[in-house]
Amino acid sequence: MLEGKTAVVTGASRGIGRAIALELAEQGAQVIINYNGSCENAGKVKQEIEAKGGKAETIPCNVGDFEQCAELIGGVIKTFGSIDILVNNAGITRDGLLMKMSEKDFDDVLAVNLKGAFNTMRAAARQMIKQRSGRIINMSSVVGICGNAGQVNYAASKAGVIGVTKSAAKELASRGITVNAVAPGFVETEMTAVLSDKVKEEAVRQIPLGRFGKPEDIAKTVAFLASEEAGYITGQVIQVDGGMAV
Repeated sequence: MLEGKTAVVTGASRGIGRAIALELAEQGAQVIINYNGSCENAGKVKQEIEAKGGKAETIPCNVGDFEQCAELIGGVIKTFGSIDILVNNAGITRDGLLMKMSEKDFDDVLAVNLKGAFNTMRAAARQMIKQRSGRIINMSSVVGICGNAGQVNYAASKAGVIGVTKSAAKELASRGITVNAVAPGFVETEMTAVLSDKVKEEAVRQIPLGRFGKPEDIAKTVAFLASEEAGYITGQVIQVDGGMAV
């Protein structure tokens, strides 16, 4: 259980982020729901948590902006006194073949998916070091492990998250802070809902368990990594992909 813990979940207004926020709150954490685009959706997640007796706040922040991340984390620490769990879930896609991908599409994806994780981790690490405790969970992807045609930017960002995770785990371990990554495969979200039936069928054929994952599958893995039971796990990449990248 996560009673008394303060958790920040970036990109928590929908999809996997929403499921993570709900799961952490279910286990007793006070959850800060970060969002950038949809205040309305973030508010709905807050209402869902509070309807079940949990505690939540919504805070806007573009994680790709270094100063905004410092303000986000600083505000959480000032208001709640600590930051115990940081989940870097915010992410975007700008898919396209290598020869047609624009510089902007490449840069935008890395700014949010990779630099965003660095921004929040750097801001949170100082407080976690003072506390001599903390859990950082970064969202990577099976694409960051295997690559995927049409996603050189996304794959690069998610592979980078793995490198950041492993390096930070070594730096912060002596202060009681664990840093791990979760690498989802195909998950039933708005992002995969737009795929054609043909693409979905081909994807399922690559998954030994024969189905897409659910956001809750990812959320429960994150909640475990945030728990005391996972205190001896750090620097790891947990693949939640139905066996796709075996």
